[in-house]
Amino acid sequence: MSKKRLALLTSGGDAPGMNAAIRAIVRFGLYQGFDVYAIYEGYQGMVDGGDRIRQMNWDSVGGILHRGGTVIGTARCEAFRTREGRLQAAANLLKYEIDNLVIIGGDGSLTGANLFRQEWPELLRELTAQGRISQEVADSHRHLTIVGLVGSIDNDMHGTDMTIGADTALHRITEAVDALTSTAASHQRTFVVKVMGRNCGYLALMACLATGAGWVLIPENPPNIDNWEEKMIEDLKAGRKAGRRDSIVIMAEGARDRHGKTIGSSHVVEVLEKHLEEEVRVTVLGHVQRGGKPSAFDRNLGTLMGHAAVEAVLAAKPETEPQLVCLRGNRIVYAPLTKCVEQTHAVAAAIEAHDYERAMDLRGGSFKEAFRTLRTLLRSLPHEPTPGQKRMRFAVLNSGAPAPGMNTAVRAAVRIGLDKGHIMLGVNSGFRGLVDGELREMSWMSVNDWASMGGSELGANREIPSGRDLYAIARTIEKHEINGLLVIGGWSAIQGAYQLYRERDNFPAFNIPIICLPASINNNLPGSELSIGADTALNNIVWAVDRIKQSAIAQRRCFVVEVMGRRCGYLALMSGLATGAERVYLHEEGVTLRDLQGDLDQLIDGFKHGKRLGLLIRNENANPIYTTDFMTALFEEEGGNLFDVRQTILGHVQQGGDPSPFDRIQSTRLAARCIEFLIENAQSEAPQGAFIGIESGGIQIKNIEEMPRMIDEANRRPKKQWWLDLRPIAKVLALPKAPAEEAPK
Repeated sequence: MSKKRLALLTSGGDAPGMNAAIRAIVRFGLYQGFDVYAIYEGYQGMVDGGDRIRQMNWDSVGGILHRGGTVIGTARCEAFRTREGRLQAAANLLKYEIDNLVIIGGDGSLTGANLFRQEWPELLRELTAQGRISQEVADSHRHLTIVGLVGSIDNDMHGTDMTIGADTALHRITEAVDALTSTAASHQRTFVVKVMGRNCGYLALMACLATGAGWVLIPENPPNIDNWEEKMIEDLKAGRKAGRRDSIVIMAEGARDRHGKTIGSSHVVEVLEKHLEEEVRVTVLGHVQRGGKPSAFDRNLGTLMGHAAVEAVLAAKPETEPQLVCLRGNRIVYAPLTKCVEQTHAVAAAIEAHDYERAMDLRGGSFKEAFRTLRTLLRSLPHEPTPGQKRMRFAVLNSGAPAPGMNTAVRAAVRIGLDKGHIMLGVNSGFRGLVDGELREMSWMSVNDWASMGGSELGANREIPSGRDLYAIARTIEKHEINGLLVIGGWSAIQGAYQLYRERDNFPAFNIPIICLPASINNNLPGSELSIGADTALNNIVWAVDRIKQSAIAQRRCFVVEVMGRRCGYLALMSGLATGAERVYLHEEGVTLRDLQGDLDQLIDGFKHGKRLGLLIRNENANPIYTTDFMTALFEEEGGNLFDVRQTILGHVQQGGDPSPFDRIQSTRLAARCIEFLIENAQSEAPQGAFIGIESGGIQIKNIEEMPRMIDEANRRPKKQWWLDLRPIAKVLALPKAPAEEAPK
């Protein structure tokens, strides 16, 4: 029986993270016993054949994780749109006896792949009749298996929460808008920023949510009035009057009015200059959005989707329809490719038909929720309280170590609470501020610039209230008539919230709704698969390791990199996956002397055979004896003249910097839900204590009484950690070569 063969190609526009997917498909394909081929220049390469279809080995995809674009190229191909072109493509595939195809591209590329599969039996018959292939070859390859991965910065494919490249594009946009905001504020100037998104406003919507911009225009929900220009001017003027020094309008390239007429950036600039009577600058970000190194998220998304694509090929049967690899929550799932493409086209059709309500419905619940939240945050000032409304007094505090995204969460909570007609109080320095009575009333503009700010403007510490502190906190709650408490932070936050809830019988003042929002770079909190701050920390690690690798490869050097996490290995594993580390040391697994000997033997063998760099990532508490110093000294001594060894302890650089777009968006979503929870429970006779989190099914709120059974108290982490399921994938990718790999023919 002939060996299984698998080919992959990238098609359409390039997207950061495609190379991670290519690497994963090649290496997992080889690991599963496939001969793996890369088709260069997309469908054009399939039609051209020859040296554009190349067999790959393990090293063919080494050193590409950090690179943007696609190393195997992409191209538009008019020939593949014709039957003659597809016939030639089939002949070229069958020359190598390839009948499994993984396509990384947008909806157009995937639609073409599905048509190719449908025609495959007819193409075989025609090629056999022409004598271009034998009947034996035709009989051996009756079915073409297609698996699709969406590589598109627009994030416009139905069925998947995120497409490869969208997170990186959002990083580019956010960085640009953050930079423009400082200039705009300095000169009290207005900027119009145009981003990609022909039929999808995801990038514009999320960038506006993440940066605190003043106005947004998206295709799915145009301004609902004909004189939208007047409304835009009115809102921006009101913002200036309230104290804003900058005005940023973000628009998708597919922006239009309610009648379907395209809104151009030049028109927006003209309107703004006329009515604001000031100079307005326009920035069209263009292809810079899809350029450069992929974010940590896109590297790992591409890797996991690539692995899943090979699994789908292995599981495919002749009757299996083409599958699309999708992300739902934090889980990789499969969906029928044709249905996903049809629904994606349905969004464009709804927009074209001016059926914007349907377009928003097709985008999904989280898109609509983000848009509703943004409409509140865009306001220049909050709605006035409803006459006769009972105004609640809600306090918000940060507890634990600072985590990027804390300020974003406070901003969202304060503004949403104020817009609902309630009074928002900021507590300084965590629970200590409640003990000492250090509170201040927060206004709409007091949190104006907080969306993009790292650290904690309210201050934070790790104190967990106990003993006399509880009495003092009760007095503060009574004195300030606090009706609900939002605690944002890490381990001390959820423990402190639980402590107050548990002491309700002793302190009636604690009989108020309390909710904890997870914010910790360690990602070690129960009830949430992702904590606010962890994505930023992961990107900080990847940024540093990329530079470390450049240093190492120039000098035949091995680096041992220590990352934070306490006794939770999330940062270590996910950064190892994103940077291509050959070994990751986790507290959850422990470290033995036998492990170190095996790793040392592998390093020595690799450097003897031409290896130029080694990368080992260690969780800070992986083992109390085999420390980073110990490992560095051991490998340095035993490596001899083959390689040098250096250590890098990244330390608090992981906590610093502005929050990533992901952390800004998720903190805003979570804060909005927390305020809803406090409002709903504030007038209840038995208000709940709760903690909120992001899980595979979406945002979940759990009763705080469930917390103790969910945690490993001794190690300060959840009993169940979803990301440990990814450990086998990381181990395969860390292999020096595929088992029994043969040289390319």
